[in-house]
Amino acid sequence: MTKIKVSAVSYTNSKPFVYGIMHSGILDQIDLSLDIPSECANKLIDNQVDIGLVPVAALLHINDYQIISNYCIGAKGNVDSVFIFSNKPIQEISSLQLDAQSRTSNNLSKILLKYHWKINPEFVVTDMADAFVQIGDRTFSNRDHYPYQYDLAAEWYKFTGLPFVFAVWASNKHIPEEFKIAFNEALKYGLDHRKEVISGLDKVENLDLEDYLMNKIDFNLDEDKLIALAKFHDLIRTL
Repeated sequence: MTKIKVSAVSYTNSKPFVYGIMHSGILDQIDLSLDIPSECANKLIDNQVDIGLVPVAALLHINDYQIISNYCIGAKGNVDSVFIFSNKPIQEISSLQLDAQSRTSNNLSKILLKYHWKINPEFVVTDMADAFVQIGDRTFSNRDHYPYQYDLAAEWYKFTGLPFVFAVWASNKHIPEEFKIAFNEALKYGLDHRKEVISGLDKVENLDLEDYLMNKIDFNLDEDKLIALAKFHDLIRTL
């Protein structure tokens, strides 16, 4: 049987998904790679994989994409791993360095700056900016180093009253229904075994891993998140 190529995110927030894929019995049907979010997106856009845990901003660049799972990487409030860090208040920044690893958080930053904070900084690629976007595990060590920290999921909630969805499981082609069912069962298996996942992770300074994976990351792709996703896409188109 030809294996289905799957790209999953290598960050801590997707460890339960990876655990489920590895331990639920579905692995023999899958060719799995672990990538940073931008690479997950690129692989699906370039047809290098069949399914990816794709940053939602990238969906706008995938023709006829299908969301194939009831699970996602989302948050209802603080997510604790997607930030703008700065040495000055957000209202005082004149430049922002974007994160090369994330389309979604960069676009989310631009939306919040324009519509929530109502400022218009310059977007740069150098580290000489007043503030910078950073996502994923790299944020854990920075949370004590900057006096101004803006959790972008929390700021989105203040702006919209909605949760935020950062990444969804999407395909660029037809996926057999029986595989989608088995894949969702594998993801659920990982979520149901988060305690085991957490016990196998190295401790992270300044982060409560149990709170992060049990409470901060909201893995269910519910109706409110789909509404938020549509709103996010609409706002991206206005930038």
